[in-house]
Parts: sequence; structure tokens; C-alpha cells
Amino acid sequence: MWRNLPVVRVAAMIPMAVTAGLLATAMPAAGEPAQARTLLAGIMPKNTDEQYELSFWESIKNSNYAADYEAYLKQYPNGRFAGLARARLERLAGSAPAPKAQAPAPQPRAGATAGGQASRSPAPATASAPPAKAAPAAPAAARPSAPAPAPPATAPRAGTAGDGVVSTTLRTAEIRDCPACPALVTVPAGSFTMGSNASDPAEKPPHQVAIGQPFAIGRYEVTVEQWNACADAGGCQRIPTLADSAKNAPVRDVSWDDAQQYVAWLSKTTGKSYRLPTEAEWEYAARGGSASTYWWGDQMRKGNANCKDCGDPWSQDAPAPVGSFAANPYGLHDVNGSVWEWVADCWHSSYKGAPTDGRAWNENACGARVIRGGSWREGASYMVSSTRFKYSPSVRQSQNGFRVARDMK
Repeated sequence: MWRNLPVVRVAAMIPMAVTAGLLATAMPAAGEPAQARTLLAGIMPKNTDEQYELSFWESIKNSNYAADYEAYLKQYPNGRFAGLARARLERLAGSAPAPKAQAPAPQPRAGATAGGQASRSPAPATASAPPAKAAPAAPAAARPSAPAPAPPATAPRAGTAGDGVVSTTLRTAEIRDCPACPALVTVPAGSFTMGSNASDPAEKPPHQVAIGQPFAIGRYEVTVEQWNACADAGGCQRIPTLADSAKNAPVRDVSWDDAQQYVAWLSKTTGKSYRLPTEAEWEYAARGGSASTYWWGDQMRKGNANCKDCGDPWSQDAPAPVGSFAANPYGLHDVNGSVWEWVADCWHSSYKGAPTDGRAWNENACGARVIRGGSWREGASYMVSSTRFKYSPSVRQSQNGFRVARDMK
């Protein structure tokens, strides 16, 4: 998507160069067939199935992770790269180790990127990598080099059942409704400007939103350990790709539908009404009272976000454990990068007609759901507080996770 800049920089996750609105042909990868080597030349149409499919394939074509090709085939069973995707799956299956009692750990991922797109046509929603976002206006050379703030503990403290406050961190009370439940923080009522005029068209128009009541939201993204507690209780499905993940890593490779299973289990377990945050609640909480590009200011600063341009700790293979980076003023960690986070709303291509009271913007036959925040695989330009994207609600993608919310009642 375009930003209001003289020259649009394309994120490194999509190996295409855009200058003055023209799309250059990507460099071919070794062994790619002619069909895979030829990208659309000239002016790239926005929001077209062809663009989404090409972007999706570019993001996974070097992956050693079978789930990436399975996700592509689910969305594009007759796509232009379907034959190649099936061949890659066969090759990965042929090189897999002998079966063990438990599912083997996945091979390191080499090329997938986060986010997902869905066609706005009446056809079923399709997934893809996010379109390239240009960098914020501040040049990289101007970014301050101040040392990163010391991160808090990576694991939430143990709590007690009920609605009591069990600890205080970063000026924000922490709530735990059961020992296995995510730690919550209370976000006060208030108003803010949602969206951005200096960003992608999907983030326009900026509009005033009033959050009328305080609400609780996860201090961290839901972790592997917390997800497995739901799976142990029969409330959620096992995620085989997480077999080798740390317990305090953010859960990922989960769909919007999977997240609904988790919040339903939490609600049944605690007697509280857990849910995904609305998109407005998510941005309000992520901004932490700020109106700047990031919650900490207008320039990237080391120690605040988990992305490939954001400083250590960083690995291309997996996100850092939750809480490895600084919390925002409301006490939330990892709202920038780490994993994309599902929210409650249906996708709309702009904020025209959006609610102004913070409720979810939903409709019947919702073909795509909103994800927010970027992931560890994207660059700094995806870390801005207004970044939003969409995905088919049934598709699992290894950069997608979530955090929970509930009303303060």
C-alpha cells in the first residue's frame, strides 16, 4: 500500500522494488519455474487477487515449513503456484525424520512473513503476506541509539483464583482469574484518535473514538503454556508446530476460530466473559495514551519492539519470549511486533462508517478478520500503532497469535 512519501520503500519481506508507482520484476530464485519467476510488470493493481497471491508466494517460497505451503494451498487450491507448493510439501515429507512418540519439532522457518490478505470480492477470503509499508518519515540515521530499558520478567507471576489484584508492575495493577489464566491489566476509559492520515489507505480516515468503560486486556500475548492448559483440558486443539517452543513464547500458528475456542474455555473456566479485544480497544491500549507513530515516540528505539529492525533479542526463526521488551504506559508488552494479534472485528478496507464508541465492527458472513501489530519477521515500518491487516478467520499462519480481553464486571 502507498504512503504519502515521494519515494515508496518496499519492505524487505517482499523482494520487489517500487519507484514512482512502478513495480519492477523480482529477481528469480534458483530452480523457480518460468511462471514463478515472472511477476506483474508495470503498475501493480491494488487489492487484487493476483497481487495478494504473488505476495503470499513470495513470502513463503523459500520456507522449510510445511504449514506455510499448506496454508497457501488452502487459500489457493488452484493457484498459479499450487503445483510447486505440492512439490515442496512432498520434498519436505520425504526429508522428514522417522516418526516418534510425539510430533517432531518443526524445521526452522526460512522465508515466511506475517499478515494475511483476503479478497474483497464475494468469493471466500484469501490470505497473503501484507503489502509493503513504507518506513516512517524519520530517516534511519536519525534514530536515537539510547540503550534499551531493562525488560521486566518474562513470565507472569503466579496468581490466585478470583478477581483480585495480585501484583503491581509498571504502575498498572495485574489481575489473574485463575492460575493458568493470562495476566490482565486494566485500561481506563478515555478517547483517542484511531488510524492515521500519514499511513496506508486502510488506516484512514483518522477518527475520534470514545472508550466509555474501563476494560481488562492481556499484559502479554497468550503463551504456549497457557494454550496448552486449554488443550490439556480439552477446550482447544493441539498445535503440533509448537512442540519445540518455549512455554513462555507467544502462541502462534492459530486461527481466529482457534482463538474463539480459547476465550470460550477461559470464560467457562473462570465464569468471566473473556473475548478478543475490539480493534478500537486494541489500538487504544497499544498506544498507551500516545498519539505518536509508536507508543514511545516517532522514531524507532531499541528495546521496545520485537522486529527484525528493532534490535536484540531477535531471531528470524521465532519470536522472543513474552515480556522480553519494554511495556507501554498501560503495562502491555509486545504490542509492536512479536506476533500479529487477532481482534474481534470484521475487516473493512477503511474506517469510513466505523463505530466511534469502541465496539466491534461486525457484520453477517464476515469473510476476513482484522489482525494488528505486525510480527517479529517484519521491519520497523510495520511497528507503527496504526498498522492493521486482515486474514481469513479459518487459516492458521505461523506469525499470527492473540491476546485476550474482558469487561470489568
